[in-house]
Amino acid sequence: MTVHLLKLCVGVASVERLEEIQRRRLGASGRLVHVTRQTPRRAAEILDGGSLYWVIGGHIRVRQRITGIETFSDDDGIRRCALHLDPALVRTVPQARRPHQGWRYLNPADAPADLTGGDEGDLEIAAELKELGLW
Repeated sequence: MTVHLLKLCVGVASVERLEEIQRRRLGASGRLVHVTRQTPRRAAEILDGGSLYWVIGGHIRVRQRITGIETFSDDDGIRRCALHLDPALVRTVPQARRPHQGWRYLNPADAPADLTGGDEGDLEIAAELKELGLW
């Protein structure tokens, strides 16, 4: 069974800014890696089609498919985890999320749908109205 990861995109105010940062990180290597402190125990489920869902500005707004998970030791000998990501960012229907530290598992049933068209701004307004109980 597939499971996803959920992570705050700290210091990034928009999907466009995340694209810009990742484009610079990608460089000539063609590989995009996000390093975390902890290694997911459910790695096999994540690698079975899982994605990393990014929370930007209090809402899940985009996801990236996780293509690999690798543990390693940094220069200080501290164990780390490298999440290998597909460079393609897939926008999602905005879904409100509270702040948290690190990453969380996200069941597919709780993940927002991919954005397939229409105006993202209208979706954000609708999400805010729902959050306020006005829709």
